[in-house]
Amino acid sequence: MDRRDPEEPLRLGWFSTGRGQGSLGLLSSVLEAIDSGRIRARMEFVFCNRERGHAAGSDHFMDYVESRGIPLALLSSRRFRRERGDVPWAGLRDSFDLAAANLLSAYRPDVAVNAGYMLIAPVLCRLYRMINVHPALPGGPVGMWQDVIWELMGQGAVRSGAMVHLVTEDVDEGPVLSYCGFPVRGGAFDRAWVAVEGRSAGELKQDPRRSMPLFRVIREAGLVRERPLLVETLRTIADGRVDLDAAERGEHPALDLTAEVETALS
Repeated sequence: MDRRDPEEPLRLGWFSTGRGQGSLGLLSSVLEAIDSGRIRARMEFVFCNRERGHAAGSDHFMDYVESRGIPLALLSSRRFRRERGDVPWAGLRDSFDLAAANLLSAYRPDVAVNAGYMLIAPVLCRLYRMINVHPALPGGPVGMWQDVIWELMGQGAVRSGAMVHLVTEDVDEGPVLSYCGFPVRGGAFDRAWVAVEGRSAGELKQDPRRSMPLFRVIREAGLVRERPLLVETLRTIADGRVDLDAAERGEHPALDLTAEVETALS
């Protein structure tokens, strides 16, 4: 990974499966912040592991990227696996990453953002300095966002949040750059908690009907904060307030950006 010239705009790469509004919203929020001058950066490319015709959501995502004049690189993970006899994906991760890196060989991003990218990327995270948005506080549940929410509910959590961390081969365990927190008690949360008190995450997953109102309000509260958290984190990186080398060594304290995120929401 090349060292960044601090006088130059932050060069960004973007990895996404582009499944829906969440992925599109993260990208559009960052591009709008770049347009307004809030983030001193430029988008080098967007990579998507789908091809056109896979789903309406990803087609819309691709249309948006192209409408912004950003180079769009496509490599279908579904086709990649099918062409190799549908072997288990775990045996294809390295080769898929290498194929993606070959496709992107002309670009040298300072930071590559994983935003709704649904693949583990063991090689890419060594080739690029990658960051990821995870819907939990540091030290909180790991895994898919759905599993995080079920776990929070099963724990009877009083607080949740979102964090931005460096991507490593240990999924969701890379050094944390920033985070924001919010309460999951009070108001609409308390009314929704009544139906699930005393039930484990496993029980809630098996019979989600009564728990879905709480699941929904926790998800909504987290999702609305992920966009400003990512924007503010990229702004701190672009402005040199985050030392990524130190963060990789575990020597940079995670920034609490709760105040900035709440201000952005208000």
